[in-house]
Amino acid sequence: MPDHFPTSHEASIRDMHPSGHAAGEHRTHTQDEQLLNRSVPPMPRPLAPELAFFTRTDTWRVMKMQSELIMGIDELSDLGASVAIFGSARLKETDPDYIAAQTLGQMMAEAGFAVITGGGPGIMEAANRGAFEAGGMSIGCNIELPFEQKPNPYLSRSLDFQYFFVRKTMFIKYANGFVIFPGGFGTLDELFEAMTLVQTLKIQRFPIILYNRKFWAKLLDFVHETLLDRGLISPEDLNLLVVSDDLEEIRKTLLDCYFNRCWVTWKRSEGAAEHSDPPGAPATAVDPSKADAQ
Repeated sequence: MPDHFPTSHEASIRDMHPSGHAAGEHRTHTQDEQLLNRSVPPMPRPLAPELAFFTRTDTWRVMKMQSELIMGIDELSDLGASVAIFGSARLKETDPDYIAAQTLGQMMAEAGFAVITGGGPGIMEAANRGAFEAGGMSIGCNIELPFEQKPNPYLSRSLDFQYFFVRKTMFIKYANGFVIFPGGFGTLDELFEAMTLVQTLKIQRFPIILYNRKFWAKLLDFVHETLLDRGLISPEDLNLLVVSDDLEEIRKTLLDCYFNRCWVTWKRSEGAAEHSDPPGAPATAVDPSKADAQ
């Protein structure tokens, strides 16, 4: 503080309310007043990072989450038919699964579906690329990560999210089905979250299609031979889980669910293979509370 600026004088200014009331003279402050007035450093300086601390509190994070939800809904609310395609970010364009995802992206664009992915490389890029090069709607919902994940160059719309749960809400809300290619933890997360939402009837008539039967074989064995055998899930929970290596069959499955509420799809599902009750048949189910696995 400069010598010519007495401490007592500086303190008196800071303690004085803009209205002229001294700090000790209390009065009711209006909401506008609280919004427009702010603290300042004791001495003039152009930046005061400590004043922004409140933006890192949980309360402020809730506001950021809210704004991110609004952004996602604003950007995607005009979507019609769409499919979300998931898979590893690590697969290269020479990988057979990359080539298959690119082909499926093209097929779904030609069928009138928008293609939604996580917006990054690998399988995400492949699916976006197929849709984009076919002249379709190609959407990427990217996520902020500790390591950089750049949006791929095949996007009609690119959205950036900070919160995983907001991003996943967009996939579930705006897709008419999931196609899941080989991938790691993130891909498995999307698979089992979708399965949980189907099981608990939070989403209805929602097909979940696994591509590359060989890749998923051991996981499916665990589901059938451990989870089902021990009664930890019901056969009806698998009513809309379909495994296929035929891209045309996958396209038809998504169209069946779009037009016919997955009736044909159910007949080829992992649930039907376990003699589950068909969707919409709670009266005939062993456990009515679990019988309508949409």
